[in-house]
Amino acid sequence: MKRSVLTRYRVMAYITAVMLLVLCTCMIFKYGFGMGKDLTLVVSQIHGVLYIVYLVFAFDLGSKAKWPFGKLLWVLVAGTIPTAAFFVERQVVREVEPLLDSDAPEPVKV
Repeated sequence: MKRSVLTRYRVMAYITAVMLLVLCTCMIFKYGFGMGKDLTLVVSQIHGVLYIVYLVFAFDLGSKAKWPFGKLLWVLVAGTIPTAAFFVERQVVREVEPLLDSDAPEPVKV
């Protein structure tokens, strides 16, 4: 498996997790203080689109890593639980790094 598959997943995991925290903050302001209704709508739509991209990249990584269905489902759902994606991403990196191709070109010695 190529390192780029893992990198794409990692980037989207962080982006999705941060956007979910921003969305939760917006929801607190919307429902707790009655302000930011329009901002909450925009942030929720952005998070929704980014979550779909996260799903695609996580599914791609899971299929290439040959994860069982339960593990794949947990990684996919982690993007909907605030802060879970941060922890799941760390776990996934530890498990997937040994599976990465080691056929990178060697540095040129001078």
